[in-house]
Amino acid sequence: MMRENFEIDTLASIESEHGLIGGLLLDNSALDRISDRLTHRHFFSETNASIFAEISRQAGAGHGFDVVTVWQGLSNTGSEITLAELNRYAQMVPSAANIRRYAEAIIERSKSRALLAVASEVHELATDHTRSIEDRVESAQGELVKLLDDAPRDEWVSAHEGMALHTDVLEQRAAGVSTAMPTGLVDLDEFLEGGVRPGELVIVGARPSMGKTALAMSIGVHMADSYSVAMLSMEMPHNEVRDRLTAMLGRVSLSAVKRPSRGDGLDWGRVLDGIERAKALNFFVSDQGGLNINQVRSKARNIKRLHGLNVLLVDYIGLMNGLDAKQQRAYQLEEISRGLKTLAKELGIGIICLAQVNRKVEERIDHTPSLSDLRDSGAIEQDADVVIFVHRPIQSKPEMGPEWASYAKVSIAKNRNGRCGVLNLHYQGDQTRFSSWAGEAPMRATGYSSSNSRGGGL
Repeated sequence: MMRENFEIDTLASIESEHGLIGGLLLDNSALDRISDRLTHRHFFSETNASIFAEISRQAGAGHGFDVVTVWQGLSNTGSEITLAELNRYAQMVPSAANIRRYAEAIIERSKSRALLAVASEVHELATDHTRSIEDRVESAQGELVKLLDDAPRDEWVSAHEGMALHTDVLEQRAAGVSTAMPTGLVDLDEFLEGGVRPGELVIVGARPSMGKTALAMSIGVHMADSYSVAMLSMEMPHNEVRDRLTAMLGRVSLSAVKRPSRGDGLDWGRVLDGIERAKALNFFVSDQGGLNINQVRSKARNIKRLHGLNVLLVDYIGLMNGLDAKQQRAYQLEEISRGLKTLAKELGIGIICLAQVNRKVEERIDHTPSLSDLRDSGAIEQDADVVIFVHRPIQSKPEMGPEWASYAKVSIAKNRNGRCGVLNLHYQGDQTRFSSWAGEAPMRATGYSSSNSRGGGL
């Protein structure tokens, strides 16, 4: 008996539940101070949970409530609680002054009970040798993370309620406030209706050496001025990423960064300027290779907890592993792309993931990739909100004139929340960075021409 009482005292606060209900019966307005977090599901006592649910129902209907109305409402549902019992609740507390503290105690004990349940699940996972240890650890971590999230899950919202709430968002947009995170490339932001949004999966596809990593880093570095950006560099080790950041932020040649003893040497003044600029950036890099979707999810959660996270760059999807190496590669990529989209929604972040396209694109007269060229899996196209292809014609046709040296054609092949089309960008190859294209795009007499920045095609 003592053990049972100890468990109840540890996992529940019955006194807080009684005090909260009593306070509400004395002061209806106190519900506004706790309804943002507390629900009837947090209560340990089923009787107390039903009382709080009835109070919430009457308040939600716009009615006042007291001992009598709550008792009547409960009686209509078949509850056996008596009027005298409810009256004792109201007499237990002198006022509703401490109602917030009561609510916090109830929620804390509710999470303690949930933690105990998770501990039991983790114990079962520890002995389930039919699953990989990585999968089991990720499942355990996911259950623990849920305990820290106070947001309601799996809640249905009516169209009217949703639209009424959405007016706040519309007012913010009208005032120039947007959830979109600008890429720093004006024409690209026009297509994306302002930039990348939380919950979106953006795929950047290209053949090797077309500049997809440079484009992702250019966007990421720009965003890192205002947002927290993380880069999973599975292709390049830290030193190579740092070389590129030095060239990009210092506006110096990557060749000089790699071999400063050659030619005119390295402009250390610019390098130091770049290092100084990096101080203001929330840009974090991990070069761990061969990650699976569970490891990516774990790393994203970790950096979000430590530094915040708004945008995740993944370089690149072809280097990620499936959870089951025995499965076909197309199935693994489907699992990865679906997982990345789910992660974007779960954490409320934008994910920019790089992907290679099939070699078949090189067999066509126009080497610009299309959605069907995404390598090994159509699931990438299906899961992505935006698909962007990068093509630098001079890489495919080196004989083209010098006016093509810094030209890049970018096609928006899929855009779930905006229009598709083609735009022109400037590629500063020696500094591995992209910027907006100024003026008219180059043209070739043979008919191989670029588009303008607002649409068209080769």
